[in-house]
Amino acid sequence: MTRKRILRWREWLDNARLQTIIMIPFTVIEVCAVLALAVGLYMRFTNTAKEMTMEQNIQVVDQTNQAMNNYLKEMMRVSDSVYYHVLKQLDVEGGEAGKAVELLYNANQDKVVNIALFDTEGELVCGVPNSRIRKNASPKGTVWYQEAVSNIENLHFSLPYVQNIFDMSDISYRWVVSLSRYVEFQRKGRIEDGILLVDMNFSGIEQVLKSVSPGNSGYLYLMDQRGEIIYHPRQQLLYCGLACEDNLRMKDYEDGGYVLNFQGERRMSIVKTVGYTGWKLAAVIPMDEVTSVYQDLRYYILILSLVLSMILVWVSRMVSEKLTAPIDRLEKSVESLEAGNLEARIAVSGSEEIRHLGRSTQSMVDQMKRLMAEIVTEQELKRKTELEALQAQINPHFLYNTLDSIVWMIENGKNNGAVTMVTSLARLFRISIRGKSIVPVEDELAHAEYYMKIQSVRYKNKFSYSVEVSEEVEGCATVKLILQPMIENAINHGMAYMSRDDGGKIRVGPMRIEAVWSWR
Repeated sequence: MTRKRILRWREWLDNARLQTIIMIPFTVIEVCAVLALAVGLYMRFTNTAKEMTMEQNIQVVDQTNQAMNNYLKEMMRVSDSVYYHVLKQLDVEGGEAGKAVELLYNANQDKVVNIALFDTEGELVCGVPNSRIRKNASPKGTVWYQEAVSNIENLHFSLPYVQNIFDMSDISYRWVVSLSRYVEFQRKGRIEDGILLVDMNFSGIEQVLKSVSPGNSGYLYLMDQRGEIIYHPRQQLLYCGLACEDNLRMKDYEDGGYVLNFQGERRMSIVKTVGYTGWKLAAVIPMDEVTSVYQDLRYYILILSLVLSMILVWVSRMVSEKLTAPIDRLEKSVESLEAGNLEARIAVSGSEEIRHLGRSTQSMVDQMKRLMAEIVTEQELKRKTELEALQAQINPHFLYNTLDSIVWMIENGKNNGAVTMVTSLARLFRISIRGKSIVPVEDELAHAEYYMKIQSVRYKNKFSYSVEVSEEVEGCATVKLILQPMIENAINHGMAYMSRDDGGKIRVGPMRIEAVWSWR
């Protein structure tokens, strides 16, 4: 992210509303938590489903393996019975040994195809139900014979094949699995070595494996320790090269379950070793079948996550609005104060911190109103004091000058002028000594007129005066002695130095005081 983008984000955060700043991080955290929970649940469920499917199919393979073991143990029991109960106890030259073997064959003929005894030269000593070898057949060249001779201590199971060494013209040849072992038998009182052969019907193994189907589209197959296929449901296709199997790799795996890739397909593979033989039983289940179990769960979890995210976003919005609503109300109250409405009440609500802030703001506003009221009172008192001080200064000065003029007039025998001065002075003070600072305009005009009359006498009629005010104005109120200073200035600066007695005129009218004079 570039520095310019970072600055834009910071600017956006600085200008964003508090509700938005609170809501966005909470929403992001909640949505991420829901997604993490959904992914976790989905992974947990899928892993559990895989484990359960694996466990179920392992049980299926174990059960099939147990059935195979039982089947093979039955064949081994037949071989043990022939060896230990017949060949070790009866002479093969007598008819009793043959009859005993025939009884064992009849008891197990649904599973056993042939029971035969061969000497070390490959000659048939006895056989049930087939007692003749085909011409040109060589038992010593067969795999089962050679394995029995090479390892005389063990039982040997062959791969499935078509048994064709016996002369079975009356019946068709069958697919068998041969169980061979190195034995000792009695013939004419002598102990000889030989090979005991028990041919199992391969269809019995097929029935055991076909009866089990892991999953809906899975299958089982059987292979030997070298990886050679013993049974496969697609065996004909494998022989023709139209299908292939992962048997050569699976033979090296230990018993257990695996998830493997084979030809671009993911498969669940289970391996189990069949006892006594070294064969391996393998189960294959396509992973598409396993995942189809929880395929729909993806959509359910997605829908649930969306619904839960919407609910959490709504809850975040409500919580952020609940937290910021008191602040918004406090902001609106402050804006009202900024607009000049000092009577607006500060909203006090929300958490304790916000309520404390509201109470503090309200206390500050009340204190500000109280201080403003005190300032107004102080200013009014100051103006009143200044006015009274001015009036106190004007009255003594004016009184001194007037009395001085009266004395001068009396000394010079101008008694009428002195009477006029005294009368006007008395009426002037009758108005000015009133205690009120606010007086009617009528009284103020009378006060001004008396003042001008006194001054005109003092200045020896150097000016004339007139008052031109309508009756409507006389009823209004005004500050006392507001006209006297202005008239005094007009006289002192306009009329005092005039050379003619009637050279000037002072006219008091609406919104003006005019002083008119002329010079010689």
